[in-house]
Formats: sequence, structure tokens, C-alpha cells
Amino acid sequence: MSADTAQGEKGLLLTNTLTRTKEAFVPMDASNVRMYVCGPTVYDYAHIGNARPVVVFDVLARLLRQLYGKDHVTYVRNITDVDDKINERAAREGISIRELTEKTAGQYHADMEALGAQAPDIEPRATEHIEEMKEMIETLVDKGHAYVADEHVLFHVPSMPDYGKLSNRTLDEMVAGARVEVASYKKDPTDFVLWKPSKAEEPGWESPCGIKTPGRPGWHIECSAMSEKHLGKVFDIHGGGVDLTFPHHENEIAQSRCAHDTHAMANVWLHNGFLQVEGEKMSKSLGNFFTVHQLLDTEEGGGRKWSGQAIRYALLQTQYRQPIDFTFKSLAEGEKQLTRWADLLKKHGVTAQENGTPDEAVLEGLKDDLNTPRAFAALHKLARDARGGDADAAQKLANSIKFLGFDLESFSKAQEEEKAEVDVSSELKAKVEELIAKRLEARKAKDFAESDRIRDELAADGIVLKDMKNKETGEIETTWSCA
Repeated sequence: MSADTAQGEKGLLLTNTLTRTKEAFVPMDASNVRMYVCGPTVYDYAHIGNARPVVVFDVLARLLRQLYGKDHVTYVRNITDVDDKINERAAREGISIRELTEKTAGQYHADMEALGAQAPDIEPRATEHIEEMKEMIETLVDKGHAYVADEHVLFHVPSMPDYGKLSNRTLDEMVAGARVEVASYKKDPTDFVLWKPSKAEEPGWESPCGIKTPGRPGWHIECSAMSEKHLGKVFDIHGGGVDLTFPHHENEIAQSRCAHDTHAMANVWLHNGFLQVEGEKMSKSLGNFFTVHQLLDTEEGGGRKWSGQAIRYALLQTQYRQPIDFTFKSLAEGEKQLTRWADLLKKHGVTAQENGTPDEAVLEGLKDDLNTPRAFAALHKLARDARGGDADAAQKLANSIKFLGFDLESFSKAQEEEKAEVDVSSELKAKVEELIAKRLEARKAKDFAESDRIRDELAADGIVLKDMKNKETGEIETTWSCA
């Protein structure tokens, strides 16, 4: 049996954007399966569109570890911490770039953890790989694929005959789609920046290629340099949102292949589909733009807070390659379904086993190009069997739910705490309103000592009263708030 045949026996099928076909996944080295996913540019909270690839590729990483072994998968997801948006936001907030990126990276980690996403094995930062970027840039210049012009270094797109293969675009489409800056120093309109000069207030490093002024890297070169550093010149899987296909991923391929004289940068390219909200494109102007943080910690999302696991559930109901309509109805259904599963498993007295094996039907669904709807259908079947008294199905259900990134124990605990908070709030409201009514009766009876006593009692509990005369009735009305 050949090594390739042995590796192909895992049965994993993935749709490769590069070939536009669903292919049997065969890693270059089954003892070290390597995946790179484009991570966040850390200047603000991640919105739910940003969250979709995190959850999708978290599921893929879990599946790869199940198939090839936990210690035989290397998952890299970068952080972009040098970018024009970062510079603009830091200047607007009057803080240092480092302070901004540290704060927003921390927010990102907390929000993604709430969605059940495991941390990648390696999380490189762009600013920690400047030397690798400069080295690659100089290699591209030496090989005739890039050139220096007006203190910039640019990649010369016509130097790569099959440029555009990933996105399958014509030259005119590429020029329009890239929204390239028109510059007199460009040899070709499609040429893109590898390095550019920094303004005095911007971060800058010693420039490559003999350029005298300090500068900073272009966006695309960052991922080429970081992926090579941690995964090699050619690796197995590169993932990201479909919006990154062009120009970002197309330019990554150009840089990496031309620098290393390789046939590929990654053998398989995976892209998750677009996300819209309540049937419309997510937009601040439409009032349907939501960050993960908002949904988790405020009541801006449909008038309530949502659990991270409900958000994860909603994001996985659609197969990753398809567009997804993210709705509050899907969030509510997620919380109901997770509650039903938690109650069912509690009734059976089972919890997920440590390193427990997920159900084979769930795995088969995921091995079919991450068909999460098929995997969830298998979960529902297990639940039906468990309701019929099948204890083995209940255990498989618990293991499979955990495998998909859900923690029902913490979900149930959070639900109970939220219910307790609501109960306490209702009890407090009833108590305060009862005492306010007694105080108003005391005032009408001119029993001001009792009225003051009640006010003092409420003040001791942190309740502040405010008396106002109703202009129409002349009656005293009292409102209250927590101090």
C-alpha cells in the first residue's frame, strides 16, 4: 500500500477553490497536517462576519485532529497589527498603536473563546515578522518579480504568467476588483505594493532593497512571510473568507510561488461564503451591523444578550461555502436546541467523555466538505434515539456535541445564572414598588417619620428615590434607580 493511498483512506473531501472541484484531501505529510487561516486586523471589535471563518476553520481543525491525531496537526492563524486602519484608529483615540492592538487583540481572543473556538497552535503577529517579509521582498526583486520605484517596492504582476488562477478573473476584472491606487511609478496597473514609505507619525522599519527612508510592509506580503516561517514554502490548506480570494489570496500565491519557485503556496484553498443579517447585507447605515461583543454583552442584538454557543450554533447551520443569513430567530432556536440537548443529557445522567469519540454519522457529515447541516441531522437522530431510552445514543450525543465545540455544562450553568439574575431582579422590583406605595400612603397620612424611614431603608439597599409632581393631576409620583 502506497503512502498516498494510506493517507487518502481518511475519506475527507474538501472543495478546493483553486480547482473548483470537491477533492479527496491527501496531506503532504500525514504526521504533520498544516493549515493557515487569515486572522484579524486588530483595530476594533470583530463583527459576526469576521466570526464565521473562525468558527468554520475551528471545526475543520477539530476534524483534522480527530482524523490524523491531535499532535499531527499544525493550525496557524495570524494577527495583522500593522495597517492603515490601525494607524487611523490609534490617532483618533489618542493612544499608541501598540496599546490599541493589544487591547483589540485581547477583545478578539475573549469573544472568539466565547464562541467555543480553540486557540490556533501558532498565532504569529505581523510586526514580529518584518525581517522575514524584507527577505522575501528582496528575493522577489532579485528574481525579477518585483521592482523599486519612488521609495516603494511593487510586485510586477505580468512577471507571473498564470496570475489570477485562484479567482479566475480577467485582467480588466482584476484592475477593477483590486481598486488599485493609480500611480505614475507603476509599470503595470495591476502591480501591487510589497513595501511603502512610512509617514513621520506611522510605524516604520529600516527598508529593504537599499531604500533610505523607513517604511512598512504591504498587507499581502505579511501572510506569505508568516505562513512560510511556520508551515514551510508549500503547505496543505489555506483558508479564509470568500472576500479575501481577490486580491489578498491571489497576491499571496504570487508572492510565495515566485519567491520560492514552487508549483503552489498551499495545495487546497478553502473559502467560507458571505454573511448577511436578516436578509440584508450587513451595514452600519442599515442598523444591522453587529459585533460579537455586542451580541454577547449588550442588549443591542434583538433586545437581549446572547450566549456565545447560540451564536456558534447559528453560524454552523449553513454549510460553510454557502452564503448565510444570520437572524435573531436562528439565535433563539440555537439557545432552545442547546437547552433541549442539555436537559436530555441531564436526564440520562451523562456528560461528554474526555477525548470521547464522536458519532460516526457526525464525522461522515463533516468529512463531506464540512457539511455541518448533515452533521447536525445526525445529532438530532441521536437525540431522538436517546429520548427513546437509548443510553448509548445519549453518550454519543454528548461526545459529538462537545466535538463540535459546544460545552453544554457551561451553557446550562450560564442559563441558570441568568435566570437567577432575572428572578432577583423581579423580586427586587416587587419589593421596591411595594415600599414606594407604603411611603406614598405615609405621606398622604402626613406620617413623615415613616416616609423618611422607608426612604432610608431603600437607600441602605442602594435604591435612590426621586419625587416629582404630576403637572396634570398635582399628585406626587416617585421613580427609583440603583445607586
